[in-house]
Amino acid sequence: MLGVLEGFSVVWLIILVGWFVGRKNVLGENAPIVLSRLSFFVASPALLLETLSKAELRSVLAEPLLVAAVSAVITGGVFFLLVKYILNRSLSEAVLSAMSSSTANAANLGIPIAAYVLGDAALIAPVLVFQLAFYTPMYLMLLDSLTSGHRPTPGRILLQIITNPMILGTVVGLVLAATRWQLPALLAEPLHLIAGAAIPSILIAFGMSLSASKPLSAVEGRRSDILLATGFKLVVHPLVAFLLGHFVLGLGGAALFAVVVAAALPTAQNVYVSAQRYQVGVTVAKDTVLATTVLAIPAMFVIAFLLG
Repeated sequence: MLGVLEGFSVVWLIILVGWFVGRKNVLGENAPIVLSRLSFFVASPALLLETLSKAELRSVLAEPLLVAAVSAVITGGVFFLLVKYILNRSLSEAVLSAMSSSTANAANLGIPIAAYVLGDAALIAPVLVFQLAFYTPMYLMLLDSLTSGHRPTPGRILLQIITNPMILGTVVGLVLAATRWQLPALLAEPLHLIAGAAIPSILIAFGMSLSASKPLSAVEGRRSDILLATGFKLVVHPLVAFLLGHFVLGLGGAALFAVVVAAALPTAQNVYVSAQRYQVGVTVAKDTVLATTVLAIPAMFVIAFLLG
C-alpha cells in the first residue's frame, strides 16, 4: 500500500508542477499541445517499444487483454442503451456517450500510472492494443456512418491503425519480445533517452491543461449525461473489470489490481477530438474527459485501498 501511495504521489507532484507552470504561462500558450505531441509521436512509442521488448508476453496479452476488451464493451454497451432509450438521445449522441464512458486515457495517464503505481509501463499495453487497433476505429466507423451518410472504407480505417505511432511502437516491442531479439547499443541507448521524456512531458502537459479548465461550465441540458458517464467510467468500468478478472479468470493480487486500475483510467482525450470532428455530443465529451481526469487518481487510490 505504501508503494502505491508513493507512486500516486510522484504522479500528482509532476502534475502539480505542470499546473503551476501553466498558471504562470512559463512555456507559452502552445506548450501543452507541443508536449503532448512530443509524447504521443516520439517519446511514448519509444517507451512502449523499450518496455514491451523486455516483457513476458503472456502476462501482458492474455488475461489482461481479455479483461480490457470485455469490460470496455460491456460498459459502453450498457451506457449506450441507457442514453438511447432512457435519456432519449439521438443514435449518434448515444454512440459518442458510450465512447465517453468506456474509452480509457491509456496513453496520457495510463503510461505514467502503469510505470509508477503498477511498477511496469508494459502493463498498459493490453488497453492500448485493444483501443487503438479495434475499439476506437469501431466507434469512428459508426460515427462516420451516422453523421456523413456513407460508410468509411476498410482501407482508410486500416491506414489509421497502422500509421498510429503508439501501435507501431507496441508492435515492434512485441516482435522483439516474441523473438528475444535485442537492439544494438547504438540504437538502444538513444531510444532509452527518448523514452525517458514520455512520462514527464505527459504529466506536465496534463497539469498545464488543468490550470485553464472549468468543469461543467456549460452543461447545455446534459448534466445528467455527464454525471452518468463519469460514474460509468470511474465506477462501473473498473467494477466490471474486477468481476471478470476475479470471478471469471481467477486473477488476484498485483495482476487483478493492474486490470482494475487500467479500467479506472479517465476518459481518453481523443473522445473530445472525435466529438469535435463529428459535431455530436461535444459538451458531454468535453466535461466527461475533464471530470474523470480530475477524479481518476483519487478513485484509483480508493481501489488500491479496497483491494489491499
